[in-house]
Amino acid sequence: MGRDLSALFDPKSVAVVGASDDPAKYGHAVAAQALRAPDRRPVHLVNRRGGTVLGRTAATSLAGIGEPVDLVVISVPGPGFEAAVDDALACGARALVGITAGFAETGAVGLARQQAIADRVRAAGAVLVGPNCLGIADNTTELYLASDRFAPGGTALLSQSGNLALELQLRCAPHGLGFSRFVSLGNQADVTLVDLIEDAARHDATRAIAVYAEDFGDGRAFAEAAAAAGKPVVLLTAGRGAASARSAQSHTGALTTSADVVAAACRDAGVELVATPHEMTVVLAALHGGRRATGPRTAVCTDGGGHGAIAADATETAGLAVPEFGSAAQQRLRTLLWEQSAVGNPVDLAGMGEQNPHSYGDTVAALLALDEVDSVLLTGYFGGYSAATGGLGGPAAESGTAGGGSALAAGELETAQQMAVHATSAAKPLVVQSMFPDAPSCRTLVEAGIPVFAATEDAARALAAMTPAPEAAGPPGVRPLPPAAPPLDDPGYHGVRALLSAAGVPFPEAREITDEAQLLAAADAFEGPYVLKALHLLHKSDAGGVALGLPDRSALVTAFREMHARLGAASYSVEAMADLTGGVELIVGVHRDPRFGPVAMVGLGGVLTEALHDVAFALAPVPADRAAPLLTGLRTAALLQGVRGRPAVDLAAAAAVIERVTTLAAAHPEIAEIEVNPLLVRPDGALALDARAVLA
Repeated sequence: MGRDLSALFDPKSVAVVGASDDPAKYGHAVAAQALRAPDRRPVHLVNRRGGTVLGRTAATSLAGIGEPVDLVVISVPGPGFEAAVDDALACGARALVGITAGFAETGAVGLARQQAIADRVRAAGAVLVGPNCLGIADNTTELYLASDRFAPGGTALLSQSGNLALELQLRCAPHGLGFSRFVSLGNQADVTLVDLIEDAARHDATRAIAVYAEDFGDGRAFAEAAAAAGKPVVLLTAGRGAASARSAQSHTGALTTSADVVAAACRDAGVELVATPHEMTVVLAALHGGRRATGPRTAVCTDGGGHGAIAADATETAGLAVPEFGSAAQQRLRTLLWEQSAVGNPVDLAGMGEQNPHSYGDTVAALLALDEVDSVLLTGYFGGYSAATGGLGGPAAESGTAGGGSALAAGELETAQQMAVHATSAAKPLVVQSMFPDAPSCRTLVEAGIPVFAATEDAARALAAMTPAPEAAGPPGVRPLPPAAPPLDDPGYHGVRALLSAAGVPFPEAREITDEAQLLAAADAFEGPYVLKALHLLHKSDAGGVALGLPDRSALVTAFREMHARLGAASYSVEAMADLTGGVELIVGVHRDPRFGPVAMVGLGGVLTEALHDVAFALAPVPADRAAPLLTGLRTAALLQGVRGRPAVDLAAAAAVIERVTTLAAAHPEIAEIEVNPLLVRPDGALALDARAVLA
C-alpha cells in the first residue's frame, strides 16, 4: 500500500518554524501562504524572537505552542535545523517539510548530517520532505505551504525545481489545467519520488502525475511505481545525454547512455517522456480529458490546403497515420461539403467555412463517427471569426467578409458548442490547431476539455500522447528481478559461455587451448571447418585475433602459429565454424545501470555494431513476447523479415535467446556488462558465436 502520507497532505495542524515578517526570507512566503486557510486547521507561526509575524502572535518555540502539532515546516538557518527537527518530533509531529538547505548537495559531510536526521525522523514514525525543498501544497485539503499559489486542478506536480514548477503552472493556465497538489522533492532524504507517486496514485483528485526529476534515486522502483499507478505519468528530466558508463568494456556498455536507459524505462512503464516544459504542457493538456484513441488512424480536417498538408506531415512524423478514406466514407463527406472540397484525408473545406461556419462542426462530427478513424485533428483558421469580433485582431475584421463578421462569429461559436457536444459524447479524441487559440470559440472548446494549440506540431504530439503504443510493442510493465544466482567465478570467455549455455543459450562446439598440442586435440574433438580466436581481446577482429573458415587441421595449425607469433595471447578458442548462410548477426547485451539496474540492449550485431548503432533498449529481464517487437522495431528489421530474396530468420528463436540472456544477467548483480555478439539468427534457429562479461 505504500507509506502513509496523510499527515503530510491533510494534517490536523501546522506550524511554520522560521516564520518572518521579512519578505526576503522564505519563512515569510510560506507563512503567508499557510494563513490563506486559517479556518481549515490551526496554523502556528514560530519565531525565536517572538513578537508578531504577519499580524499574528508568534511562539518562540514549538514547545511554547502548548499543544501537539501534526505538520511542521522548518525554514531556519542550517546550524539550527537539527534542533528544530528534534523539537518537532518532541511535539508529536508526524510530518516535516525541510526548507533549509546545506545538506547532501554540499558533499559528504552534509550527506552524513542529512542521513542522521532522516534516521531520527523514521525512528519516530514520522515522514520528512526535503531538506533543501521549496515546500508543498494540496489544493484538495487547502494546505498551502509553498511560496507560490498553484491553480486547482487534476495534476499532481512533483518537481526538483521550483522555477520549473512555476513555469509549468504558467504554461498550463491557458489550457485550463491546474494542480491537485505540488511537492518540491528537495534532497529526498526520507520521502522519495516513488513514495509520492504511489500516494498520488491513491489520491482520488489526482488524474495525472507530472514529474520533473534529476535524481531518480531507485530508478527501477520509479518505473515500477509509475507502471502500477493506473494514471498517466509524464516525466521531464535533465542530464540524459551523458554516457552512463564512460569506461565501458563491452559494446553494450559503450553504446548505452543515460538517455537510452531513461527512455527504455519510460516505455516499459508506460510513462510519457518529454524534453521541455512546453512539451510537458502539451502532453498534460492532451491527457486532461481522459480520451484515448484505439489506434493510429487520424483524420485531418482543414479549411486550407497548406494547413492540411503541414498537419498531415506532422501527424505522420509523430508516429500516427493519415490514411486515405474508403469510397463509402468519401461519399458520406460529399453529402456535407461542396464540390471543391477534398474528402480523401486530409479533408479540406476549401472555404466553405466562410459560407457556413457550421460546416466545421458537421464535418468533425462525421469524421468522429467513421469506423476507419481513431482520432481527429482540426487545423487552420477556425477561431478567426470570433477572434475578430472578440477584439483579438482576427483578419476577418479587415477582410471582404467583415460585413458579415458578427454573423460568422456567432455561427463559429455555435459550431464550437456543437463540436464540444460531439467530442464529449464520442469516445475518440479531437485535437484542434488554430491560428487564434485565444478566440472565444476556441476557449469554448478548451472549457469542454478539447485541447487547442497554436502550433501544428503540438497538436500532433498531443494526439500521439492520446494514442496507445501498437499492440506489437507489448503491454507496458516492468518485470521483477529474479532471485540472485550464485556469483560468476570465472569471467573468462569459456566461463561466460558455460554460464550462458547452462541457461539455454546455444553455442557451437569449442575448446580453450594454450598450445599447439591442445590445438590438435581440439581439432580431433569435432570436425571442421574451424574458427580460431585469441581470447581476452575486446575487439578481436580489429586486432586480427579471429580466423574464420579454416577448412582442416593444417589450416588451423598455420593460423594458430601466425596469430600466436603476432599477438602472444595467453589462450585461444578453437570452435566449430557455424553455417552463416541466410543468417543475420545480432547483439544481445545487458548493462547494469546504477539507478535502473540491468538494462538490455538488442540490435544489429557483429563487427558493425558500434558503426551502425541500430539498437533498442529495455529494462531486463525481457520476456520473449517483448523481445520480438524490439527486433522488429529496428531500422534494419527488413533484414530479419526477409528482403531481396533473402529468407526471413527465426525471430522466435532470437527472442528466446534474448529472454535467457537478460534473465540470467538480471540474476547476477555482480556482472556489470554481459553480451552475446554476434548472435547468428538463421531461418532455422539461433546460435551464439561469441560472448563476454565484465564484473562490477
